[in-house]
Amino acid sequence: MATGSSTSKRGFASMDGDRQREIASKGGKSVPAEKRSFSQDRELASEAGRKGGQASGTNRPSQD
Repeated sequence: MATGSSTSKRGFASMDGDRQREIASKGGKSVPAEKRSFSQDRELASEAGRKGGQASGTNRPSQD
């Protein structure tokens, strides 16, 4: 993803591909599985999904 012609030396996109993969591979590993609430409680995850769906639809005109 990173190109040699970038003028900025900052940010994820300016890193070489190996370094990006190294960092990206760490995603989700910082918290043990037993401490991830949604992985342990399907009802909690379901409720959160419903709340998110309701919140994202509040500014939309009704379809009636």
